Amino acid sequence: MADVRTTLLDQKLALTPSEEKIVQILLADYPASGLGTASNLAKKAGVSDATVVRLAVKLGFEGFPDLQKRLLSEVEARLHSPLLMMETKRPNDSSQGIAESYLHAVSETIDRTIGATPANTYDKVSRIIMEAKGRVGLVGGRFSRHIAGMLAGYLSQLRPNVHDIGTLAAQSFDILVDYGKRDVLIVFDYRRYQNDVVAFASQAAESGTSVVLFTDQWLSPIAEHAEVTIICPLDVPSPYDTLAPAVAQIEALVAQILSSLDDTTRRRVESLEAVRARNAVTLDGGELAETPSQPGPKRKKGTISNA
Repeated sequence: MADVRTTLLDQKLALTPSEEKIVQILLADYPASGLGTASNLAKKAGVSDATVVRLAVKLGFEGFPDLQKRLLSEVEARLHSPLLMMETKRPNDSSQGIAESYLHAVSETIDRTIGATPANTYDKVSRIIMEAKGRVGLVGGRFSRHIAGMLAGYLSQLRPNVHDIGTLAAQSFDILVDYGKRDVLIVFDYRRYQNDVVAFASQAAESGTSVVLFTDQWLSPIAEHAEVTIICPLDVPSPYDTLAPAVAQIEALVAQILSSLDDTTRRRVESLEAVRARNAVTLDGGELAETPSQPGPKRKKGTISNA
């Protein structure tokens, strides 16, 4: 039988929304998240104990204790593997500086991000965003709002009615009067979760707005209101969590959207590039004169600009 992680990532699984939440918790801190009690796992996911047991059976186990037994056997096998011993007994490289060590830690965190969210989740979020009939708003916390702004920049090239809400203020809540079932709110909220972001997203959900949440493995309180939650680990050897995995996730989402570009979106991108060229917005739009001896930089035809 395949290991539990592989089973959890099986796209053929027909999971209910409640079961998907449990799977996300299990994948976010694998395998430790499955080694506690069923009640504790259910509480983290915001579901009932019975749902946890049903999921274990659906995965092919006799019950939750049987699933835990498999997880423990995987841990034991890993502890005795030559690969792990090489990793744990690797000599300390004194020539490696603090910055380089940190970058290695970030790279490892991004690797763990790959398995934190099922691959088909990106396709689901892509469809929610591109098929929304109303507006797509983006909001985040003190630091994560910058990632929200980056994604807003990408999405505004691909569809109309995209709004970067920016820093939340008292008057920001006024725009909720215009949010409803036709709209989507994309939220970035990582520990330490912000009260205003949680309140804004919760109230948007109450109005029928579809909420897409990007958060960490500990789950923002917004998760209980979100239609889809995308999780990534953020812990690195620093007082500040890394947001590099979150940036990678929004770029992966954009790649997912671009993989199924329709004619309407393509025409929008072409029109946007024409506007930029006419106004010499970027260097290839005419700011640098080209000469035979020193040609200016050219962007590959069809490339979407990050500028």
